[in-house]
Amino acid sequence: MSSIHLGSTIIDALISMGTRDVVLAPGSRSAALALAADRADRAGVLRLHVRVDERVAAFTALGLAKAGQRPVAVITTSGTAVANLAPAAMEARNSGIPLVFVTADRPAHFVGTGASQTADQLGALGPSALGVIRLSSESGDAAAWAAGVHRAVVLAAGHRTRQPGPVQLNAEFAAPLVGELPAPAEWPLLVSPSQPGVAHRAERPLRTVVLAGDAPPEMGAEARRVAEAAGAPLVAEPTSNARGGGCAIAGYRDLLGTLGAEIERVVVFGHPTLSRPVTALLSRPDVELIIVSPTAAWPDPGHRAVVVADAVEVPEQDEAWLARWRAADAATVGEGFTQRHVAQAVLGSLDGGHDLVLGSSSIIRVADALPVADDSPRLFANRGVAGIDGTIATATGIALADARPTTVLIGDLTVQHDLGALVRPTLEPWPGLRVVVADDDGGSIFHTLEQGAPDYADSFERVFGTPQGLDLVAVAAAMGWRAVRVATAEDLGDALRSDADFIVATVTRPGL
Repeated sequence: MSSIHLGSTIIDALISMGTRDVVLAPGSRSAALALAADRADRAGVLRLHVRVDERVAAFTALGLAKAGQRPVAVITTSGTAVANLAPAAMEARNSGIPLVFVTADRPAHFVGTGASQTADQLGALGPSALGVIRLSSESGDAAAWAAGVHRAVVLAAGHRTRQPGPVQLNAEFAAPLVGELPAPAEWPLLVSPSQPGVAHRAERPLRTVVLAGDAPPEMGAEARRVAEAAGAPLVAEPTSNARGGGCAIAGYRDLLGTLGAEIERVVVFGHPTLSRPVTALLSRPDVELIIVSPTAAWPDPGHRAVVVADAVEVPEQDEAWLARWRAADAATVGEGFTQRHVAQAVLGSLDGGHDLVLGSSSIIRVADALPVADDSPRLFANRGVAGIDGTIATATGIALADARPTTVLIGDLTVQHDLGALVRPTLEPWPGLRVVVADDDGGSIFHTLEQGAPDYADSFERVFGTPQGLDLVAVAAAMGWRAVRVATAEDLGDALRSDADFIVATVTRPGL
């Protein structure tokens, strides 16, 4: 992509979000923005106001937004021009006036090099800005850029937060700065104001699936309700707490490669993070993507959302649509004693009165392919950024929160990242916590990624597989845990029924 494309997309997306006034303080780095704004003004879809001084431009925009009660954009060039926006930003923040400060910038690799008119502009408005959105002509595409503009306008308008104010949209433009403007494009997004209890109604009769990512139990229950009310397939990750009922599809990852091509609408609850087929689905331009979010933010990694709402109601689906998904849904069990056997045994030993915490590596993906069960435990995982550190400590906190019996199911490397959490202070209350480790002596998840290909076999074990040969039973026993090792499904079942609170299952590396 190019700078002229970035500038055009920003202006088009502002217009699509209802912006009708833009105030421009001319400069070189902002040339693409200026050309696109002038074209829109001449086309009658935008009013452009030009002021030489950035401080004057910002306060002019403040007046326009104050009287018009809608977001107004201010465009400046890079460098000290940005600092001149600060007084108006302070006033806008304290008066609740929606302003989008579009600050043109040099590419990030010039910052700190002594390049002309270059400074670190991110956060230049300090605490006055409600947020900072970053775009770059050297990264992303038009859909990603438009999605950034969407977030900036929604935040400035206070649609989800009920707190309007100034937002910085910092856009890095690489040379060449000008060129032929692309054709104007529409980038619509409907963001419902925060109105708990008011549902967006999806009117068109499109083939729909409900996708539930990592979510608290109450959101998972709502995802399941929406799917069952519409008779739509429910694609639910384990920690969505929605993975039950007649609409839930266990083998959805495989089916997205076949039946998935017929999907026309996806309704998203929670934070989906587990699989590439889901990521690909959320990035498709031919799918109507509705995001249900109770907060000011919303997940949209594919930059394709068209609706963001607190709640949604979906038209009833043709019965044949769900029937085809259910008929195709199947699961397979691999050879040997695998992570899948461990996950299935652990889940089968727990009911709705228990909590289960899953490690954020291959084990949660194995659980994602298991058959659906109605009376399942509450499920948790650290899927915000999906790190494997701190998992046992997190599970300890969950168990302490409401004294429910809690199991944590993790891999051997995840245990090693949190050995300190196995220490049980003698003067502190300790919950009913059990740890189950699927021990395949290394990072099995990398076998499923690009680096698991035969081309990298010579380097794989040392830099990805990283076998440790650690006796985790001895480690746990030294810290006072009732630790046992098992190597068969039968022995694992016995251990789960015993008083052992640290179970290490020696498994073969899975082929997911």
